[in-house]
Amino acid sequence: MADAALARDDAPAIAPPGADERAAIAKALVRIAGYWNLTNEEAAALAGVNVRTWSRMKDGSFRGTLNQDQMMRASLLVGLFKGLGLLFNGPLTHGWPKAANAGFGGRTPVQVMIEGGIPAMVRMRNHIDALRGGA
Repeated sequence: MADAALARDDAPAIAPPGADERAAIAKALVRIAGYWNLTNEEAAALAGVNVRTWSRMKDGSFRGTLNQDQMMRASLLVGLFKGLGLLFNGPLTHGWPKAANAGFGGRTPVQVMIEGGIPAMVRMRNHIDALRGGA
């Protein structure tokens, strides 16, 4: 029992992203927002940042840190973007996130994710993975 506790205590800590990684994450989120035609408010809400921070991410001047919540959101959005690219061919590849969807009560996937936060983003990612047979 003591050995198991020791092994957990000795596990390496995951280092927070460095400046280059933060820049790459911000760039990926900005590109996704562009492809999905998100407003600044929508993009900021999905990324878990305020609009001023989002503006800095867009113009490349972001030098802040990303917390665990924001990193999770970025990972989910990148995964969703990739999944959509694998599932759809044509306009739905980038249009699906802002298209009204009867399966979501007439709301768009973006609205669902903004309203539901990370749990809704996880469900959306799982939904796309299931549609393409990957879940």
